[in-house]
Amino acid sequence: MNKQEFDYVIVGAGIAGCSLSHFLSKYSKSVLLIDKNEDVAFGASGAAGAFLSPLLGKPNKFKDLITKSLNFSIAFYRENFPKEITNCGTCRIPKNDEDEEKFQSYIPYMDFDYEKYEDGYLFKIGSVVKSYEICKKLSSNTEILFNYEVNNIEKIDDVWVLNNEIKAKNLFLTIGADISLIKEKYIDIRAVWGQKIDISTTTHVDINYHKECSLSISSDDGIVSIGATHNRFDDEKIESSYNLKLKNINKLKHNEYTNKIIQNDISILLKKANDIKKLEDIKVLDVKIGARASSVDYFPMVGKLVDSTKSFEKYPHLKNGFQIKNENLEMINNLYILTGVGGRGFVLSPYLAHVLVESIFNNEELEEEITNYRLFKRWAKKQKN
Repeated sequence: MNKQEFDYVIVGAGIAGCSLSHFLSKYSKSVLLIDKNEDVAFGASGAAGAFLSPLLGKPNKFKDLITKSLNFSIAFYRENFPKEITNCGTCRIPKNDEDEEKFQSYIPYMDFDYEKYEDGYLFKIGSVVKSYEICKKLSSNTEILFNYEVNNIEKIDDVWVLNNEIKAKNLFLTIGADISLIKEKYIDIRAVWGQKIDISTTTHVDINYHKECSLSISSDDGIVSIGATHNRFDDEKIESSYNLKLKNINKLKHNEYTNKIIQNDISILLKKANDIKKLEDIKVLDVKIGARASSVDYFPMVGKLVDSTKSFEKYPHLKNGFQIKNENLEMINNLYILTGVGGRGFVLSPYLAHVLVESIFNNEELEEEITNYRLFKRWAKKQKN
């Protein structure tokens, strides 16, 4: 491949990268979206149930972020992709008496209307989107390059060069749980592997449900989605399909070890789903796995990266807990990330992509809690001289 230059290059075509491509394309025609897989939504986004529902709890900044993102994203999907979103309501069912007590304590702080329904509480705003179709349409106005793995990024004369082939004036890493391209040690991501299954059943499901798993409304052809499991592996599972470096994992022929985990998770999901609603004549039609990117504090990571080496050189006392203003830290120019959206990628990503693009083009300030300053400062305190 000859060297090609773009104003904006995005690495990662899940819901985060596709959302970014959509909003960047409003400002520029020179946008390239890259993914190592053969199509969009082939990682965690493809294995997601893509449910949109509120976060319950007492007031805190994370709940505020989810509420803001949910309102934004549902309005965004409805306006731009009305055929890909189904607003059917979500019934949240307490797991036990303790969970019911928690729900009652949250009532004064509810951000959305709800009503008692069956064994739980129905939130009318609850929705579901078609994950693949949404990602495909979000990226439809962007140049794409699939089956292309980025192994190296290097800054040369204010331009980012990928694999010594592609030049980017501005580079965006939306690579989920695989953060190997990010060399800053304060970026801490945990891979939480999830599994979603699609089943056929003669039981009609009229709304979305959530208890210990999520159960989707029946599609027009009677398919119901059930998700998701939460597996955190202590090792890297190199000898299995639970490996962040693999491509097109849901098209692979899995080995025996992987299949054991998959079959066990199918059993777990079916048991949990039947605890919500009795499902008759079940046939498993499709299984997908993927690794969600979860940060240590559950907040996403958005925007420019602090250059830790240059910041320590300029302010060596940072290692002793010395505080300075964010704007005085040394940054890595023209490199941005959007990751750490966890299991709420289809809620968070459109909103986060929107605010990131607006911060770049219109100098809108990002909320402190989603920026990378917080991570650097916590990490810097632990790097004692």
